[in-house]
Amino acid sequence: MADFQFTGIEKSFTKGVPILSGLDLTVKSGELFFLLGPSGCGKSTLLRIAAGLYDPDKGDVLLDGKSILGLPPEKRNTPMVFQNYALWPHMDVFENVAFGLRARKESNAQIKEKVGQVLESVRMSEYANRKVTALSGGQQQRVALARALVLEPSVLLLDEPLSNLDAKLRDVMRSEIRNICKSRGLTAIYVTHDRREALGMADRIAVMKNGKFCQIGTPREIYQYPANRFTASFLGDANFLSGRCIGKDGDCYVFETPCGKMMASAKRDIEADKEYDLMFRPEAVKIDTVPGQHNTFTAEVKESMYLGELTQMTLECGSFRFDAGEQAAPERNTGMQLSVSIPPNHLICLEKTEE
Repeated sequence: MADFQFTGIEKSFTKGVPILSGLDLTVKSGELFFLLGPSGCGKSTLLRIAAGLYDPDKGDVLLDGKSILGLPPEKRNTPMVFQNYALWPHMDVFENVAFGLRARKESNAQIKEKVGQVLESVRMSEYANRKVTALSGGQQQRVALARALVLEPSVLLLDEPLSNLDAKLRDVMRSEIRNICKSRGLTAIYVTHDRREALGMADRIAVMKNGKFCQIGTPREIYQYPANRFTASFLGDANFLSGRCIGKDGDCYVFETPCGKMMASAKRDIEADKEYDLMFRPEAVKIDTVPGQHNTFTAEVKESMYLGELTQMTLECGSFRFDAGEQAAPERNTGMQLSVSIPPNHLICLEKTEE
């Protein structure tokens, strides 16, 4: 296990067009860390710098406090699992997994023992002699993972490894990859644009945009308390209500909004008489609330979609439209007037931006 650090990383492929801009990051030993962001944000470039496939224009890469920047990929012990698996089609499963060990000139006895153990851990022992071209996508992904694990990596790098699998198999493999990493105490950096993947698997997440980190934290922290509008929207459905701060009431700030006065328990200093975006998730909306509760107002049902265990609705209060989700809801028809509320601790104050 090892701590892994990026310090001051900058990278451009075209002069004057930065891909990565002065990134600092420490991935802790034994941590499953996710780089999450849209296509083109620089997350895969950063992973390839970790692997030694790219050199940064500036900055350093440290493994347990020692620079590995000058080392070629095969000397770093940071194997990568690719999106397209990158398996040798002319080799069977055993030889694909053994490839790195043979390159290290390990003995046949050692190779047999190590490959056997890692194939068992990914539940592929019975396929050891099968050509990889005869395997399903999920099985090929397990072989690609086994090929990296057999090298006993200091840091395991995964570049959108599940993007080619169907939805059901992705769910299975998410659980398996996390369990394998945790059972082995692996330090791992995982790149994805899939928020469900990141929220469900990560110890911590760095949300990226335009080559910079927007926010770093645990899945719960960045989902419930996003630092900015981009992070809030990228991590899930979000409503934004414009509000002007008009004072404080105990630990809460009071805002004037299109839905009346609203209270929010902010984790930061809020300036009086300033406009903010008040963010709340659809699932935070409480329906049929008792009058007199904080942040209660009336809204009209504009759209309603019954999805079994969940009813998704678009509601309207004056000129403000927002989304709400209700578990085990009674029938909600268009035009109905509902009493709704948003708990103050679910109303998050964000700086107004042009996002």
